[in-house]
Amino acid sequence: MSWSKDSGRSGQRGYHHGNLKEALLRAALELIAKKGPAGFTFAEAARWAGVSPAAPYRHFRDRDELISNVALRGFQQFEAALAKAWDDGRPDAMTAFDRLGKAYLAFARTEPAYYSAMFEAGIPLDVNSELREAGDRAFAVLRNATEKLVATLPAGSRPPSLMMALHIWATSHGIASLFGRGDAGRRALPMTPEELLEAATLIYLRGLGLPDGPPPKR
Repeated sequence: MSWSKDSGRSGQRGYHHGNLKEALLRAALELIAKKGPAGFTFAEAARWAGVSPAAPYRHFRDRDELISNVALRGFQQFEAALAKAWDDGRPDAMTAFDRLGKAYLAFARTEPAYYSAMFEAGIPLDVNSELREAGDRAFAVLRNATEKLVATLPAGSRPPSLMMALHIWATSHGIASLFGRGDAGRRALPMTPEELLEAATLIYLRGLGLPDGPPPKR
């Protein structure tokens, strides 16, 4: 579920008794959509949620911990979206890999506030093991998919799967950040972000020796 659709509203948000943490997470997500992860204070998040400035300290140490919890939830949803798109490589690795790329861009477009919290907030991962592990699990979906795709390449030209996964991730992230977001930060492009990613990936794989035509039967 995206909270960013309500980002145009302003004023205090009430919260149901016993649901303060969720109210604060929603407030932070809306503020990230409106102002970016660095554009608001902890007190503003409290005011946006409709609570006193002291209330957030019941659940979060400071603004960074609040944003890291938003990012954690984002990575969990991101991992689920990528895993669903990959679908264990069915019906073949190339088809599933194409779906994976589209899912990556779709998440950045439909959940720009989560995406911003995940990749632009500057939260130190070395002090938040839970957030780091969630990010690693999301990346593991891409790495596993890359390993399956590498296996379809000619034996003599198979690159290290980690290196290839990092290359594909960097390309996907760059396109998502520049052209595939669902907010005012996106750039104009004479083609869809999906078309750009598909072309870039295909050129990359052809350079590694991916054969033309359908993948070999296994």
